[in-house]
Amino acid sequence: MTVMSPARMFGPLTGLLLAQGSALTANRILLVTLPWLVLTSTGSPTQTGLIATCQVVPFVIVQALSGPLLDRVSARHVSAAGDFVSAIAVAALAMSGTPPLWLVAAIAMVVGAADGPANAAKAVLVPAATRAAGQPLERGTGITTAVERAATAAGPALGGLLIATQGVHGALRLAAVLFALASLTGLGITAHRRRQIADGGYVKQLREGAAFLHSDTSLRAIVAMIVASNFIDQAFLTVLLPVWARDHGLGAELVGLAISAFATASVGTALLAAWIGNKLPRRHTYLIGFTISGVSRLVVLACGAPAPVVLAVFAVAGLGSGLVNPIISALTYERVPVALHGRVNTLITAWAWSGIPFGGLAGAAMLSAAGLTTSLWCCSFAYLVAVLRPGWRVQWHRPPDRSRAAPAPLETASV
Repeated sequence: MTVMSPARMFGPLTGLLLAQGSALTANRILLVTLPWLVLTSTGSPTQTGLIATCQVVPFVIVQALSGPLLDRVSARHVSAAGDFVSAIAVAALAMSGTPPLWLVAAIAMVVGAADGPANAAKAVLVPAATRAAGQPLERGTGITTAVERAATAAGPALGGLLIATQGVHGALRLAAVLFALASLTGLGITAHRRRQIADGGYVKQLREGAAFLHSDTSLRAIVAMIVASNFIDQAFLTVLLPVWARDHGLGAELVGLAISAFATASVGTALLAAWIGNKLPRRHTYLIGFTISGVSRLVVLACGAPAPVVLAVFAVAGLGSGLVNPIISALTYERVPVALHGRVNTLITAWAWSGIPFGGLAGAAMLSAAGLTTSLWCCSFAYLVAVLRPGWRVQWHRPPDRSRAAPAPLETASV
């Protein structure tokens, strides 16, 4: 009997969403599980932080280098292979009993390195899968944003629940199953994506992608904004927000509730963008949405607002984030020629993540030098400058011929 993959059963776009949702949820489970595993076995916050770095750094490096591969090999095969490697690695960790630190670090590096090209492969399939479904590009980017935010809201909570009820290894087993499901689903995606093999060797093709990215003023402005906002978000979420909660007599539950409120609210407006995003004025939507989603969270803490107000502002900020990210993704898809989509997409994502490993360190240094309130106000101003600059640097109009659209989506921080 022939086994039919979920992607072939439900169509290219639905299959892509299933693969993306499964892989993202598995990653978000690991976001909680791996640090908890190290913290409970070693008791060292330093070694716990090292595990996150072990996963992020290979992700960034391999992401940046894998672009020509996506222009030579079927994206669905790259996606399926990367998720399969992650499934095997996490399953091995789940069966290892009480693993030594070196093994956890090695598994984190393998998952990060495998997730880089797998994540990029799914991204480059979005236009083709959306086109196959006969939908506007903003509809595809809106739905994929909603899936990402839903995974961000559900994954950590699910990981924490499994750790509490079944232990760390129960959470790891579920993550392995989800990666395996993503691999199976990704392999069956049937959306046709035109590939053009460029002349020259691998290094030359990398340089061509970098040259195109550098030559496009709009893409450069957006990438600079994403790098800056991700860097500030990391400092805010990993250092400034927990310290603010502690200083105001609140616990980790406030931090979790605030992040969950943000992610949950963004799902709704991402779906709204999927519905009417192709009709919204891009420049104004971007300016309003990003100002609300980024700056407001910092300002409400700097003002010393009570916890209910903070949670309400985080929820409103999520509304802005869910609305604007699909529009940014659609714009970047449209600006890259098909022959360069793998190379430019992976470079953009690598740049977007490049500041994340250092954001927490910068937040700690700023906190020590200037104090909490001053740090929050400084971050608010920096965030505002970062998001306003693309308002006049980017060509926001929709092209008359969207058939040249090719992937170059941007990844913002997970919340």
